[in-house]
Amino acid sequence: MATHDSDLSTGRAMSQSASTWLSLNRRHLPVETLVLALTLSLWVVMAFSTPNFLTANNIINILRQVSIDSIIAFGVLFPILIRGIDLSVGSVVALSGVVCATLLTMGMPIPIAIGLTLLLGIAIGSLNAFSVHRLGIPAFIITLAGLQAYRGGAFLVSGGTSVFGLPQELASFARAEWLGIPSLFWTMLVIGLILHFILSRTRTGRYMVAMGSNYESARRAGINIKRIVFFAYIISSVTACIAGILLMSRMSIGSPTAAVAYELNAIAAAVVGGASLFGGRGSVLGTFIGALLFATIANSANLLGIDSFWQMVATGVLIAVVVYVDNLHKRRQSGLK
Repeated sequence: MATHDSDLSTGRAMSQSASTWLSLNRRHLPVETLVLALTLSLWVVMAFSTPNFLTANNIINILRQVSIDSIIAFGVLFPILIRGIDLSVGSVVALSGVVCATLLTMGMPIPIAIGLTLLLGIAIGSLNAFSVHRLGIPAFIITLAGLQAYRGGAFLVSGGTSVFGLPQELASFARAEWLGIPSLFWTMLVIGLILHFILSRTRTGRYMVAMGSNYESARRAGINIKRIVFFAYIISSVTACIAGILLMSRMSIGSPTAAVAYELNAIAAAVVGGASLFGGRGSVLGTFIGALLFATIANSANLLGIDSFWQMVATGVLIAVVVYVDNLHKRRQSGLK
């Protein structure tokens, strides 16, 4: 009976949030604004639905979770901008966490272990970019292969078990708070600001958008396509490695089973946040808003005792609705019926 009541509560919460969102949609606002409105309205509804939602501990838990999710999604945004995709990031998160943990248990200093792990991310990103640009392998195929290969690599490195015995400093960092805000969130904020600057204020960022909008025009304009492709996939893999290190520090273990399906969550956050899978459009801020929405849905469902399968259903429906509304906006703006 309690589960049924919580299902009804979540249904009412989502219904009220959707009504707010749809009313804003009639004003033809940007999709990022619509998703932010949906997220805020869900927060308001949950505040009245359960006293546990707006507690300090719960807010901190949401911030910690959205931090890692956002970092992965920020990286995935870059290949999406150039009409690519990176399905390997979830496995890269697991592999990087296991590799870094293994190096640390061997007695390697923390800065060196982290540096070598980031070099692994550069190597993986370069391999993906080389396969896409030089070998002509579709990004979907090569990164799907990576999803399997890097996950297998994580099991091989760890011997099929989790890696324990990490330095206490890492766990302390993951639990630390500065000005009442988790250190993981501050880390995500710094990375987000750097990537936002690259996309909005640098020539490389403008070239990425141009390439995603019209590949042939970008090539004829003299844009170095190879450099842009390598940059996009390296950013995606390196941010996945950073997320893997942070997740490892949060769990205090390096687990080969970590971050399963995180690549789908990251892509969903970017798309719901306004990125187009056809390239040429997307933002770091919108991606963060998308990740925050999904973290809020997951947290709300857990508080209300909703089955995780219903969370998956709600996430899928939400992605479809947001993409449909966004496409509807574009059709209206172009004068199409």
